[in-house]
Amino acid sequence: MDILSKLNTRYATKVFDPTKKVSEADMEKLLEAIRLSASSYGLQPYKVLVVEDPAIRAELRKAAWGQSQITDASALLIFAAKYETNAGTVDEFVDLVSQTRNIPKEALFGFSDMMKGSIQSQSQEQIETWVSKQAYIALGFGLVSAAVLDIDACPMEGFSPADFDRILDINKLGLKSKVILAVGYRSEEDKYQHLAKVRQKKEDLFIKF
Repeated sequence: MDILSKLNTRYATKVFDPTKKVSEADMEKLLEAIRLSASSYGLQPYKVLVVEDPAIRAELRKAAWGQSQITDASALLIFAAKYETNAGTVDEFVDLVSQTRNIPKEALFGFSDMMKGSIQSQSQEQIETWVSKQAYIALGFGLVSAAVLDIDACPMEGFSPADFDRILDINKLGLKSKVILAVGYRSEEDKYQHLAKVRQKKEDLFIKF
């Protein structure tokens, strides 16, 4: 598998074929790749909402200025940041590390205190900015992984987060919608698939020291 050829053929799909669905096996691979995403401290301060229900997606489309990707893609992934990330979040993560690596929690106190100190030193606005960045890292993993799996995808910011949060009722979970990834398969009618990819030249993009 040549990852560069996969990335050269991917594009932000504007028109999906609603009759084509991502297989359950490939969907599980995509979600697992997102689960394996890098994140600061490994905390993963976000949730990924997998929305397949047609009725819910019809409501979400209204809050996304009628964009067809919302309803026509095989599935809609919404990356929602955990704005209530705090010391309790760290405690839960330390418990997970302890269980996964079979390490006494006492041995992780230093690591725990460092993470808590970092979080507690930030304002709520700074925390929300930070957790949002982590969600975008996961989005990047999803985009690349979809390309590798020959799944078309479209990252989307064109929606009303407040309306999405209301429709999905996720504020009660301490979550705020940040970015969408629609996944499925392109329609033959999508003219954008035939356009040349426009990117900066390497000598313009990269600065070496």
